[in-house]
Amino acid sequence: MRKYEIMYILKADLDEAARTAEMEKLAKILTDNGGEIAKTDTSLGLRDLAYPIKDETKGYYVVLKVSMGNQAIDEFNRLVLINPSVLRHLIVVDHE
Repeated sequence: MRKYEIMYILKADLDEAARTAEMEKLAKILTDNGGEIAKTDTSLGLRDLAYPIKDETKGYYVVLKVSMGNQAIDEFNRLVLINPSVLRHLIVVDHE
């Protein structure tokens, strides 16, 4: 399994309980498909976006450090794209 870094932006209007539920749901997608989450970083938190995304001007940033295979990547991409709470996501290989 390769190491990846995933960043996604959640809608800013989610309350704390809904935000936590979304983060757990997205983490469960990865772990159910053989991925292992090493670290979850929410220190960026709520920020202004550089440009509007889906008519939103603020977003809540989450960064995950993950070890996973192709199946987990494919399933995560598929489900995040249809999730209305996620504004944007990016998966990159972590070379650390």
